[in-house]
Amino acid sequence: MIEIREVYEPSKKAGFCNDILRALPDWFGVETSIEEYVQQVLALLFYAVFDGARAVGFAAVKVHNAFTAEVCVMGILAAYHRQGLGKTLIEHCEKYCKNNHHAFLTVKTLDESRTSKSYEKTRSFYLAMGFVPLEVFPLHWNEENPCLFMAKHISV
Repeated sequence: MIEIREVYEPSKKAGFCNDILRALPDWFGVETSIEEYVQQVLALLFYAVFDGARAVGFAAVKVHNAFTAEVCVMGILAAYHRQGLGKTLIEHCEKYCKNNHHAFLTVKTLDESRTSKSYEKTRSFYLAMGFVPLEVFPLHWNEENPCLFMAKHISV
């Protein structure tokens, strides 16, 4: 049975994040980035998707200020793509924003100026979820990985 639960224990957050990101090399193929995400999620709001006892996806939310929260990192095992789990995770993030009066939910992803079939799907997903592209930051990560900043307005 598939269900989404908030995870509180830092070691579980780190373990789920590490295992899932390493299983998604088309999206998360840079070792230092994986290590940074694993450290970041320790202190973040963390929703995990479970298939029985196994975590198969997650989203970590970073609150920036009273107005804005960010989907800092999100991943779902490839075998579970296209089943509505990402949509449900984003809906959980949106509900958190609404309940905490955050007017915007943001996300950073790879810009289309860098060709990537995987990230083309990612951008399409976020667009379908109501996020809009706001700005490209060519050097946020590095020259080879230009950052697209997207946001969604949350009615609070």
